[in-house]
Amino acid sequence: MQKSRFLIALGSNQRHIRHGLPPAILSAAIATLNDYHVTLLKQSSIINSLPIGPSNRRYANAAAILETEQNPIDMLSTLKTVESVFGQRRGQPWSRRVLDLDIILWSEGAFSSSNPALIIPHKEMQRREFVLRPAAEIAASWRDPVTGLTVRQLAYRNSQR
Repeated sequence: MQKSRFLIALGSNQRHIRHGLPPAILSAAIATLNDYHVTLLKQSSIINSLPIGPSNRRYANAAAILETEQNPIDMLSTLKTVESVFGQRRGQPWSRRVLDLDIILWSEGAFSSSNPALIIPHKEMQRREFVLRPAAEIAASWRDPVTGLTVRQLAYRNSQR
């Protein structure tokens, strides 16, 4: 089977009893992905960002390029499994969470399914500095298949708002 690459966004704003503070959780999540037939190719630095929505806690955010034989549906399942290993998400959307993993881009282009959680490119990517800034660090030349713009261009446009 052919390998493909995924650009994923990682976020955390809640302490974990075993891994500690959010930056350590992101590092542990990357290491855990190895157990699911996923190879880490690149990882961005970890940034801090303000929350969106009702949460009052700052986030630790990063991006990673992963290589795998998994298709997007299986990759989403893997990411959700890893999230659950770190604890269940409680409360409303955008509230505090131990770990959030999202597919942002896929090396094979756009992808959509009946699952609203699986639309590639991620529908909110262009408006989120906390996604674009780390992503531009490791995947600057990747292109959004919808706009044709590179991640670097999207990050620059977003920073000018």
